[in-house]
Amino acid sequence: MSTRLLDAGRARTARPLGLSWSRSPAWRRQRVLPGFGLTLGITLFYLGLIVALPLAAMLLKTASLGWDEFWRLATSPRALATYRITLTTAAMATAFNAVFGLLLAWVLVRHEFPGRRLLDALVDLPFALPTAVAGLALVTLFDRSGWFGSVLAPLGIQVAYAPLGIALAMAFTSVPFVVRTVQPVLEDMQGELEEAATTLGASPWQTFRLVVWPMILPAFTAGCALAFARSLGEFGAIVFIAGNLPFRTEVTSLLVYIRLDEFDYPAAAALATVLLAMAFVLLFLTNLLQSWQLRHADRH
Repeated sequence: MSTRLLDAGRARTARPLGLSWSRSPAWRRQRVLPGFGLTLGITLFYLGLIVALPLAAMLLKTASLGWDEFWRLATSPRALATYRITLTTAAMATAFNAVFGLLLAWVLVRHEFPGRRLLDALVDLPFALPTAVAGLALVTLFDRSGWFGSVLAPLGIQVAYAPLGIALAMAFTSVPFVVRTVQPVLEDMQGELEEAATTLGASPWQTFRLVVWPMILPAFTAGCALAFARSLGEFGAIVFIAGNLPFRTEVTSLLVYIRLDEFDYPAAAALATVLLAMAFVLLFLTNLLQSWQLRHADRH
């Protein structure tokens, strides 16, 4: 009997602290650090207060319009023009960030050079810099009398108060999304895979296309999608450089601000709902694409 008790005591002592031998579901098992219910409750409370509640108020305001009124406000000629300008310039900014952001992430990870840490810190500058300050700085540089604008104007290239300026402002504020999503993946990649490909006779381009690119593609896709979604709702950097010319340089976020300034809350809610739907559809399609990419990578 004493031997059995001793064995039982040893078995209890051998159990890891905080773990149970019961067959309860994984989410109910006690963790080493307790407090799952409290932390989850606080997280959901603040998420609902900061994110869900404002969105719900906007959607309720839009729902009170009725379908006919919502369709009339959301598809007015001026609104349709803002959609076209917003989507076009956001696509231009995302295409630029896709190339420049990938190259910048590659340089920061794969090369050592003087000032590398400073360049890495500057990538986050658009996050810390107020967007209005960024817009004012861009106008100062690309206005016809600015440093760059005075050079580009004789060539017939207009940046300020033109769609090109809007795309430039969007690119400035959204490029960190591409860099910061691709950079960690490049840092975690094992160099042995690239060395093995080189040993097997692959060229640098083949190594990048067949080894590196498939591994960074999900993160690259997510970064581009976030950059595009960020560009759709950009306001502060655009308001100075766009000039707010209806049917020419007026984006949807600017029109929302104008409707609010006119106390036309139904129109502002309708336009904001359209922007929200664009961003939601984009992120949903991006998640589907990432899931397909991961499944395809697992099969190979």
